[in-house]
Amino acid sequence: MKLGNIVKNALKEQFLSDKKYGDLTPGKALKIYRELNGLSQNELAELTGLKQATISSLENDRITMGIDRAKTLASALNVHPGLLAFADWNSAESVA
Repeated sequence: MKLGNIVKNALKEQFLSDKKYGDLTPGKALKIYRELNGLSQNELAELTGLKQATISSLENDRITMGIDRAKTLASALNVHPGLLAFADWNSAESVA
């Protein structure tokens, strides 16, 4: 057995898979964390230096998040940038 297969099998045993409850895009994640922080789009725009229109476009998935924007937004929302940039990451698909 190749080392890669050994690692994949070991990872499958370490992580529990869960059923998918819905599609979470970076934009939807941004909106959820913004609302959990009790911020309007305008308030988040002031905190980040981004335009309100940019935040609206991100939340509606009209433009891509990108790592730099994710870092800026995550800092203002007190979350890890990966929660925004990779909101749609599926661990079950990546290990398989």
